[in-house]
Amino acid sequence: MDYILAPHDDECIFCEALKNEGNRYTLVREELAFVIMNTFPYNNGHIMVAPTRHTGDVADLSDEEMLSLSRLVKKSLKVLQDTLKPDAFNIGMNLGRVAGAGIEDHLHIHIVPRWNGDTNFMPVISDTKIVSQSLDETYRVLKEGFDKVKS
Repeated sequence: MDYILAPHDDECIFCEALKNEGNRYTLVREELAFVIMNTFPYNNGHIMVAPTRHTGDVADLSDEEMLSLSRLVKKSLKVLQDTLKPDAFNIGMNLGRVAGAGIEDHLHIHIVPRWNGDTNFMPVISDTKIVSQSLDETYRVLKEGFDKVKS
């Protein structure tokens, strides 16, 4: 509710998170890329890996930026597996509004942990998704996991 009721400008959420060093949902920040929690998760542990540079075009990324993104995806999978123990993952990017991008101008890779039986009637019947752990608790667990994993 704090987010919904707060005033919003056109600032990029990823760039804003990078400016705010104390952003409580940024899990790890490297020179060329970072990992942040999705504050409107599809499932517990839904995170995003994004370049630190503001761009919505994959072709615009340097080889070093692509490598940094890939390394953080790999690291993120390890952390999620070690901490939340999902059965599988959905990983991908939505490039462009028609493809489902909520934020078109700053590309990002979604990593969504999946568990056997994690879908139920709630999204179908009432357009509601149940997330069984608070964002703050998920952040604490994942942050500890990222702090333990070596690059």
